[in-house]
Amino acid sequence: MNKKIKVTLFAGFFFTAGLIAAFSCNNMVYGDMLGSDVEIPETATPVPAVRDFPLPRTLSLCGEMIPLENPQVWEMLDREFNITVWDRAQVFMYLKRAGRYFPYIEKKLSEAGMPMDLKYLAVAESALLTHSRSRKGAKGMWQFMRLAARSNGLRKDRIVDERLNYEHSTIAAIKYLKSLKRKFNSWPIALAAYNGGETRVRRAIREQKTSDYYRLNLPLETERYIFRIAAIKIVMENPARYGYHLSPERGYKPRKYNVIHVNLKKTIYITEFAEFFSTDYKAVKELNPQFLKSYLPAGKYTVNVPITS
Repeated sequence: MNKKIKVTLFAGFFFTAGLIAAFSCNNMVYGDMLGSDVEIPETATPVPAVRDFPLPRTLSLCGEMIPLENPQVWEMLDREFNITVWDRAQVFMYLKRAGRYFPYIEKKLSEAGMPMDLKYLAVAESALLTHSRSRKGAKGMWQFMRLAARSNGLRKDRIVDERLNYEHSTIAAIKYLKSLKRKFNSWPIALAAYNGGETRVRRAIREQKTSDYYRLNLPLETERYIFRIAAIKIVMENPARYGYHLSPERGYKPRKYNVIHVNLKKTIYITEFAEFFSTDYKAVKELNPQFLKSYLPAGKYTVNVPITS
């Protein structure tokens, strides 16, 4: 029995030693094969350094100060800020799309006497993508659910979905946000209600006996929501500070179009409508994504038509 074990161990030792020798030999041969012919290029791309960008010492959102002296608040903002500032490709797209959509959003916010910071809500909701859709059924740049869309003046049926038109949905979002601010008298709470629903926020306020957003225990998505908007604001207000250098001409420009008032007695194919205005089907659909079919419905409304040179 002992002899058998010794023999086995002895054989295993030589087998292992052989493997080590063979491996060493192969490495030597491989090294010889590389020799001096292999050169590491001097222009090899270095591993990018990761900086710890500091948060601003003070920060407001919609004119209300965020209590950064609270360690938990600071930590939540720090998390969202770092996620945002290092999402390089996404932030570049934010900045490019902002050139196209922010002028209209800012104009409507100004007309309504609303805080300019609300434009960052659209970035947080959809990354400024007009066709954005959530798993829960929210659609458009402002991510309206069906019921909220209808209650704020947007048409939603099998032919037309105005949530997908950024102009119509911007007007509806401003109306809704103004209503929420009037009901809750707090922008953080109003934004939380926009994200999580009025009923849920009211219940949390009642049960927890506080209307201070930063002291409320809410679903994680809603708790993160305000901090995500704030983080987007920090980066987009000072992109160069965080390594984003985008010249104005590289951003996307607002599309030029004429607004046509129509009063159709019956449906008309978009192709025929486009031909009448010397344009094409795709151009009309891109400017009017709310029309879900290949035709314009009967009724009185406006259609955006591209300006052709």
